[in-house]
Amino acid sequence: MIIAIDGFSSTGKSTVAKRLAQALQFIYVDTGAMYRMVALVAIREGWVQDGYLDEAALVNHLPNISLDFQRGPQGENLAVLNGEVVEADIRTMEVNRIVSRVSSIPAVRRQLVAQQQRMGQGQSLVMDGRDIGTVVFPQAELKIFMTADSDIRAARRLAELRTKGDASVTLEEVRSNLLQRDAQDQGRLDSPLLQAEDARILDNSHITPDEVFHRALAWANEVLAP
Repeated sequence: MIIAIDGFSSTGKSTVAKRLAQALQFIYVDTGAMYRMVALVAIREGWVQDGYLDEAALVNHLPNISLDFQRGPQGENLAVLNGEVVEADIRTMEVNRIVSRVSSIPAVRRQLVAQQQRMGQGQSLVMDGRDIGTVVFPQAELKIFMTADSDIRAARRLAELRTKGDASVTLEEVRSNLLQRDAQDQGRLDSPLLQAEDARILDNSHITPDEVFHRALAWANEVLAP
């Protein structure tokens, strides 16, 4: 069984996906982290300067990029780039500013989508991202599309950045970045952010993470029931 969770930034996709995977004993794959790792490579290599991204250099470097995940000491999912744990490094505003641009590059999407599809061969998994139910696994047995009010999403993302030690960013900067990413994700020609026709909508603007999880788990159990 494959559960595809798509939706906008900071709607809690990863949180509910992780909990579902743990409850159902499925594999969890954070596709957003995969694009973030590629974005981090571009930043570290100096291919991002004053808003300009050297796409050609990044595409040429793709064969040298190894993406993986491992379990942390508390059972958490950790992003691993070329053997280095970069979970904290990929959650910064610097990466936030460039990740939608990186994910819109067709060559990047083709390589990562192919890798994501291989992950789903012969095993049950929960995967979250932007195009899981429409492109990566259009045959997924359960598709969930998550959304929330932009002001609420911005406040959540700011709180997350604060817990990671980023005290310089403002709420307005975070909100502007989210709206910009929404526009880029929805407007790109290759695998745009779309709600699959058969997806179930989960608006978590005014419900708790526990309520989100239990609603999603109930949907999963409906599909699993004989």
